[in-house]
Amino acid sequence: MKEAFNRWLAAMMFFTRLPWWRLGNPPKECFSRVVELWPYAGWLTGGVTAGLIWLFTGMVPPYVAVILALTGRLLLTGALHEDGLADFCDGFGGGVTRDRILLIMKDSHIGTYGVLGLVIYYLLAVGVLGALPLRYACLVAFAADGWSKCCASELINFLGYARTEATAKNRVVYARMSVTTLLVNIVGGLVPLVILISEGGALAFSALAPIVVVSLGIWFLKKKIGGYTGDCCGALFLICELAMWLTALIIWRDIALNF
Repeated sequence: MKEAFNRWLAAMMFFTRLPWWRLGNPPKECFSRVVELWPYAGWLTGGVTAGLIWLFTGMVPPYVAVILALTGRLLLTGALHEDGLADFCDGFGGGVTRDRILLIMKDSHIGTYGVLGLVIYYLLAVGVLGALPLRYACLVAFAADGWSKCCASELINFLGYARTEATAKNRVVYARMSVTTLLVNIVGGLVPLVILISEGGALAFSALAPIVVVSLGIWFLKKKIGGYTGDCCGALFLICELAMWLTALIIWRDIALNF
């Protein structure tokens, strides 16, 4: 029980900026297993995002409400995944060789590709969630967070770490999941998805988008750098999530136009 609590606490400390450290100090090895509990952090971040969209839509226009909700999630996560997306765009945009890509991704300075990647991501995110009806925007925002993190988690099972522990940004190399922890991981992603299936009807088919994105991402990363990094995990999560949001909008518009 204590080991399970420490692993959960490590995941919450790693993926959010709330003062979880007041509850304890998990051993270092727990941080190498945080990815398996990543979807459960998505319950919190996705729930906060959906809740803020719901709250602010009653006060301001939908697009403004989405901006405020995504800002709230940024504060909650410390822009952890957005930092990964920026480094990912800089690395693969500016690097040609494997070593050059990894070197650029490790650089803490943001470049042109990183800026453009974040701008495009947020323009699409605000445009897509702001275009969905309030109920569906909240459902998709919540479900896509946990499910996309579950899908992005598969990077560590299909690929090796592209660096060594000594050269890793956070000095942590994620451990591959066992059968048991993989099941725990999948359950964490499926619970929000079940809610979308029960409440969102056909929008649940948008969950296929992250699976496609991850499959392509694994192929791409294996070809380019022969593995993954923490930045790749964060970037792939955001891309999966955006793909799911966009697919949900396409499905909803198709239903709305035909009925």
